[in-house]
Amino acid sequence: MSETPYVLTFKCPDQLGILARVSSLMYQRGAFITEVAQYSDPYTSAFFSRMVFDDRSLTCDMQDFVDELKALAQTLDMDYRLRPISQKPRILLAVSKDDHCLNVLLTKWRSGALPADIVGVFSNHQDCRGLVEWYGIPFHHLPVTPDTKPEQEAKIVELMEKENVELLVLARYMQILSDDLCAKLEGRAINIHHSFLPSFKGARPYHQAHSRGVKVVGATAHYVTAKLDEGPIIVQEVKPVNHTFTIEQLVHLGHDIEATALSHAVRLHCEERVVLNGDKTVILQ
Repeated sequence: MSETPYVLTFKCPDQLGILARVSSLMYQRGAFITEVAQYSDPYTSAFFSRMVFDDRSLTCDMQDFVDELKALAQTLDMDYRLRPISQKPRILLAVSKDDHCLNVLLTKWRSGALPADIVGVFSNHQDCRGLVEWYGIPFHHLPVTPDTKPEQEAKIVELMEKENVELLVLARYMQILSDDLCAKLEGRAINIHHSFLPSFKGARPYHQAHSRGVKVVGATAHYVTAKLDEGPIIVQEVKPVNHTFTIEQLVHLGHDIEATALSHAVRLHCEERVVLNGDKTVILQ
């Protein structure tokens, strides 16, 4: 029989022997550990770990193992996620008009480099329909105005529930989500923004940056919260620039960095490597 790999990611209050107790359970039940990463945060007194194991030597039914893990988690006050690695997270992408982030995500998904099932793309515009449908993915046109925002967001929630979506990725979706939707999607929605914020807010940030002679350009991928572009950071990318760069070159480089940062963040999330730690994240590599 072929081996089935699983990934376990957890966090709990820090104390002596956490990893020993979890690994002891795995040893006793024959779970073959192949990867371990852990972090003890001295500032929040919290412990984080990600473990990959397979069932090649498992001496009990997998459901029995899950039940024992659940009992142990209760004694450790542990929040955890456990799934077979082959069970890829179902994600929904959102986009407006710019397709650079969307295209990279779709390319990486098609090549197998993004361990996710993309179940659809929605947009408040029609510009990206052709690209999405070329990849054979359903495209949902959900136009929005200030007056219809509640109804449009209700359709987003309905679509996510219908498709059992685990993660919403805002791939340059140029609409601000309501506070209510942000609360519903806590830890389940990722956004990308240029790292000039808050210095260069509003329209044409690269033009503002060029006029100020910036020396680096960058992008930040983060979880969505009601505080615009201030959610827990997952990935940041930067590149050096100098006075010879034109505005167009800054824009093109910025788009490349945005796409790279977002795809990296989505991959880390889908690989169960990201754990929320208050207003920040722990990345278990």
